[in-house]
Amino acid sequence: MNGGSRMDYRQYRYRDDHFAIKKAPTNVDLGLSTDELKKRVRECTKQLSDLQKILYAQRTYGVIIVLQAMDAAGKDSMIAHVFSGVNPVGVKVANFKQPNSTEILHDYLWRINQQLPERGQIGIFNRSYYEDVLIARVHPEILVSEHLPNIEKVKDIKESFYADRYQDLRDYEAYLTRNGFKILKFFLHVSKEEQGARFAARIEIPDKNWKFSAADIRERQYWDAYQDAYEKAIQATATKDSPWYVIPSDDKWSSRYIVANALVDQISHLPLAYPLVTKDKKKELKDALKELKKE
Repeated sequence: MNGGSRMDYRQYRYRDDHFAIKKAPTNVDLGLSTDELKKRVRECTKQLSDLQKILYAQRTYGVIIVLQAMDAAGKDSMIAHVFSGVNPVGVKVANFKQPNSTEILHDYLWRINQQLPERGQIGIFNRSYYEDVLIARVHPEILVSEHLPNIEKVKDIKESFYADRYQDLRDYEAYLTRNGFKILKFFLHVSKEEQGARFAARIEIPDKNWKFSAADIRERQYWDAYQDAYEKAIQATATKDSPWYVIPSDDKWSSRYIVANALVDQISHLPLAYPLVTKDKKKELKDALKELKKE
């Protein structure tokens, strides 16, 4: 990564159970103007595009990007800006919402497996398998409707149930890592005040009306419960190989810059290289070039 776009993003990384959500900042002053932040994001995007070309050509490793956040934290715009210059052939975006009637009849990771990227691709999960320990913890009645063994009513759901799911997720990520998939997990951490301001803008600004959902306002009453759910999930699943990055996101361009830096740095640490060209292949290329020159 060149000096112009380099920054130390590691201060936002959690690799163990020491995360405390109230101590994590939602805003940060990087000492850069908005225009400079935009410029540096573009630099990172170019670097990301170059790395993706090698990743796609090599077809040995894959990248899974997990984006989790409270509503209006900027997940969609993060994807749009940071990946604006990456070849769409090498990027797969999956958005996980409420399970449909088919998905609910399978184990909760079944639908995730359907959306995993291929080797050589970058897979972006806009929400992810973590929803099953976030919204399901805030609204445990969801679990009652999933026909799970020994869960017929809310009071059947004990803390041990979530502990087992955290273990599932740690094991799942370890399995994917062993199979060549780099997992990068980002929690876009926004304040309640900033979320309120963004909801108000969706109502007051006509061009943003399409983003507004009354359901988002209803969920806002569960703010503290969601904060607790995120804290518990991050504490339980932040590991050395699959850490969490908790990104201050009250300012969208600052958050995009931090995430873009982390992506470029982490992906560049993979042992990426274009496939070696064999002697037979080189001869084939030379013969093909001769044929073209004859035309």
